Amino acid sequence: MTKDAGVAEHGSFTAKDYHDPPPAPLIDAEELTKWSFYRALIAEFVATLLFLYITVLTVIGYKSQTDTDSNGDVCGGVGILGISWAFGGMIFILVYCTAGISGGHINPAVTFGLFLARKVSLIRAVMYMVAQCLGAICGVGLVKAFQKSYYKKYGGGANELNEGYNTGVGLAAEIIGTFVLVYTVFSATDPKRNARDSHVPVLAPLPIGFAVFMVHLATIPITGTGINPARSLGAAVIYNKNKAWDDHWIFWVGPFIGAAIAAFYYQFILRAGAVKALGSFRSGASHVRN
Repeated sequence: MTKDAGVAEHGSFTAKDYHDPPPAPLIDAEELTKWSFYRALIAEFVATLLFLYITVLTVIGYKSQTDTDSNGDVCGGVGILGISWAFGGMIFILVYCTAGISGGHINPAVTFGLFLARKVSLIRAVMYMVAQCLGAICGVGLVKAFQKSYYKKYGGGANELNEGYNTGVGLAAEIIGTFVLVYTVFSATDPKRNARDSHVPVLAPLPIGFAVFMVHLATIPITGTGINPARSLGAAVIYNKNKAWDDHWIFWVGPFIGAAIAAFYYQFILRAGAVKALGSFRSGASHVRN
């Protein structure tokens, strides 16, 4: 074997080294007959429940600790940094725990992005979103049950557009924030990257959790940070005040647009999906002419 051949074998990434997994079928009714499918739904439900319980409780605890009308300290509590850590840390923990069962989506926007990239079927995507939303509602419901007086007094952890920002700014913050998250999900879970860079161990939940952490640092002052429609819906349903519903559409439209852009960017630009598809078309056309 020549030196150049050795480099080609060990230093490059050939078709023999890796094959893209086949795209998920659009509708896979067979999934409904498998226990693994329902086990994944339960995992998504429980994970989203725990996510909302811990994070909303953190938000309410911080507000109560800094409420000067109740002898709180303005400089007390965990602060925005601590709240961001709560959200990012819980995502890290829960994705780590559920990735092998359901994929660890815990977010309808993530599920939507993976559906657009043909990573999950339509049936699985819809059922995941239902499980996530129900889990979020139940998680916030537990917070209200355990901390009813504090829950009502300090806003229930509901997302809302903060004063000084218009809907355009809020929508843009949600789009960009969700793009960062879903882009990170695609990058961290890309099987081609894992095969190519197998000598560099990557714990996928870690960068995903850090993405959530960083986005919260940037957008808590604007929208309280949604980037997860289930998180926003759960808090709005249980709190159920007009203020929580006034701009609620932002926390669905923004994350879904951001997820769609991230899916397109990663699959068709970074992974050159459009170029591959065009190449396959041209190859097929040349075979027909020959």
